[in-house]
Amino acid sequence: MFEIIKNWYERHFSDPNAVALVLVIGGVLAAVLLIGDVLAPVIVATVLAYLLEGVVMSMERFKIPRPIGAIVVMLGFLALGLAFTFGLVPLIYEQISQLISETPRMISSLQGQWLALVAQYPEILTASSADELFNSLRAQLSQLGQVIVTFSLSNVGNVISLTIYSILVPMMVFFALKDKVVILRWVSRFLPNRSDISSRVWADVDEKIANYIRGKFIEILIIGGASYVSFVFLGLNYSLLLALLVGLSVIIPFIGAFAVTVPVLLIGFFQWGIGSDFYTLLVVYLIIQVLDGNVLVPILFSEVVNLHPLAIIVAVTFFGGIWGMWGVFFAIPLATLVQAVLKVWPSIDLESE
Repeated sequence: MFEIIKNWYERHFSDPNAVALVLVIGGVLAAVLLIGDVLAPVIVATVLAYLLEGVVMSMERFKIPRPIGAIVVMLGFLALGLAFTFGLVPLIYEQISQLISETPRMISSLQGQWLALVAQYPEILTASSADELFNSLRAQLSQLGQVIVTFSLSNVGNVISLTIYSILVPMMVFFALKDKVVILRWVSRFLPNRSDISSRVWADVDEKIANYIRGKFIEILIIGGASYVSFVFLGLNYSLLLALLVGLSVIIPFIGAFAVTVPVLLIGFFQWGIGSDFYTLLVVYLIIQVLDGNVLVPILFSEVVNLHPLAIIVAVTFFGGIWGMWGVFFAIPLATLVQAVLKVWPSIDLESE
């Protein structure tokens, strides 16, 4: 048994580059796992830098120096961020508050319809079977409303942290864009002198991660925008809030689209009941989801990710369970990293034999 383990180790880890790659990946993952909260601004800055890098590179093709391109891109990004913060965030907050205040009435209406079904089918349904559920929903929503609507002094610390991050993150993004070559050269100093394997994995993953982040951002804008226009045209209440949820749902493959369907259809049901307007909403929403999965995703990600759906679901479950929302967002890039490492590993085996 010991001989088998020894042979397996020599076949797969005799190359120091392989060991270095495992140590680097393991060290980064351990750092994120242990001090992920502290590194949150760095992670956000990295995502934004990947998102904006394509624009800076496009400007370089037109002979615009990278520092100037980074300044122009950051100014544009900050302008969009301010417009979103002061233009859309208050509207979204207002719709959340309205929805919370309306929710007890919706629950009462749903309970009334349940009692009507009980009267119609007494041999199947009972009134007491759902009373506890409705009472629990009312209690939880009451607590949620107090948390969201009220703003206590205990949140001042969070506001200060948010203010600091709003300054630090753009600065980190700017320097990451401006000094990308210098930063990568500095990082390479900590890798082995002959890092063929690491270079091959990095070349494979770097472009895919960048394209994935940019593609995901474009997908959020398109799906969220299409949903908002459709919901406003149909006259659906809380159109902006629901469109935001639909747009953000694309971050979580498969599961997100299913989860956000519930609030969209519930709002439509409580607004119109079961009728032509509700069925129109259902058809329009399904068309958006079908076009997203069968047209938009293949166009944006056909060359980015080549993973089986089961592998994607496992990655979302695993990394989401470890790192929460960040793990969900980076599940596919991390799965792509694993795939790239596994693709390189057989070549190590062959070269060592």
